Amino acid sequence: MTIKVTYIEHDGTEREVVVEEGVNLMDAALDNMVPGIDGDCGGVCACATCHVHVAPDWADKLPAMEDTENAMLELADSRDEYSRLACQITAEPTLDGLVLHTPIGQH
Repeated sequence: MTIKVTYIEHDGTEREVVVEEGVNLMDAALDNMVPGIDGDCGGVCACATCHVHVAPDWADKLPAMEDTENAMLELADSRDEYSRLACQITAEPTLDGLVLHTPIGQH
């Protein structure tokens, strides 16, 4: 099964990506050359270079954030209440239509 995820760049450019169930959304972004997602650690939650802002109406539909993800997000410059790491979000049917905003840069 696949889902659709829309990545919106800081300048408003939208990229709709079809993602196989079970794939993390950092890998999906990298595989589809979505600007603004670096994924320096390879998706093991050891950096914050796949930081995204989840659209507010989707925030409560994601699994709860683990302590490691929360700690890594402390490294993100533009962290807010909707910040998540894309490597920690796995494509599943309930997330079909998910909207993620990428920050101006990853640090």
